[in-house]
Amino acid sequence: MRNSLYSEEHEMVRQAVRRFAEKELLPHAAQWEAAEYFADWVFPRMGTLGFLGLRYPQRYGGQGGDYAMGLVFAEEMAHCGLSSVAMAAAVHAEMATPPLLKFGSEDQKQRFLVPAIRGEKVACLGITEPNAGSDVASIATRAVRDGNSWILNGQKTFITNGVRADFIVLLAKTSPTLGRKGLSLFLVEKGTPGFRVTNTIKKVGMRASDTAELVFDDCRIPETNLLGEENKGFYQIMWELQGERMVGAIMAVAEAALVFHQALAYAKQRVQFGQPIGKFQAIAHKLASMATAIEAARQLNYSTAQRLAEGENLIKEVAMCKLVSARVACQVADTALQIHGGYGFTMDFPVQQAWRDLRLSRIGGGTDEVMKDIIAKSLGL
Repeated sequence: MRNSLYSEEHEMVRQAVRRFAEKELLPHAAQWEAAEYFADWVFPRMGTLGFLGLRYPQRYGGQGGDYAMGLVFAEEMAHCGLSSVAMAAAVHAEMATPPLLKFGSEDQKQRFLVPAIRGEKVACLGITEPNAGSDVASIATRAVRDGNSWILNGQKTFITNGVRADFIVLLAKTSPTLGRKGLSLFLVEKGTPGFRVTNTIKKVGMRASDTAELVFDDCRIPETNLLGEENKGFYQIMWELQGERMVGAIMAVAEAALVFHQALAYAKQRVQFGQPIGKFQAIAHKLASMATAIEAARQLNYSTAQRLAEGENLIKEVAMCKLVSARVACQVADTALQIHGGYGFTMDFPVQQAWRDLRLSRIGGGTDEVMKDIIAKSLGL
């Protein structure tokens, strides 16, 4: 369905990203899923093609596009056959690097953003800790000023791109007595003494995405690696989460649409009792409900993204998009597996992978419960 968010230029980019996903990534999907790691050449290749900087200024090596260009990229990466690769790319281009553009100094942009857009440096975002997930303000990682340096101590977990990342956008406490007003963002480079990856986390889904535990033990970084203003980290991360949740919602619906079409195709060719199972009302109505839910979520996302692109602050609406899209995606995947019957529960059909992968959409970037809390507060509750 056409909408005002995307122009002909966006559709041209869409076609280019889809060609890349289907021709260069999809053939490796099964191998990478089995290895639980995708090839290191993927990020440099995306950088060469200009996909990591679609909405970034040309002066930093980007393509100079608008906000919607990044959403097109997120949607079409679903066609690579691995949600984990699409997620890794989104974390890099739509979650970890936007704070660099908005809050970073010119020196930081040249050192980190420019190579990130080229795909020469991979970025990750370090917020979650073993004892601090949804409650961002309760993080324990500390940053203490020492002359012209900062010394970091703490631990992060569930960090997407954490193994391969060349630098991390890290949230740490700089003024513990100030609560959420005492957090700051830092740029920490791979290889810095005291910064190490201690574990690669095994997951139910999103297996090809490297998800790591990181430790900072008297990790000394230069004062110039403070990102933005000291003690403004909570505001900066809340700003980042808006973009993260919007792109997460867009991706969830795009992936739900793919698994829906797999179920539709299966229902048309699987014959039982002398006819394709899609001819039975029980199955046909499932497919009708899936198609309707996907389109409703998609249009809510597009409407909200359009308003974001126009500069509106839409905390409630973004939370609604994330909540609805994630729940629709998981329901679609579950129903698609049910339509496949016993075959859906085997590793031979891709529906099981979507069923596993999409479950993360209701947790990462803010759980369903957090989204409902945001919505409820906006209603004055």
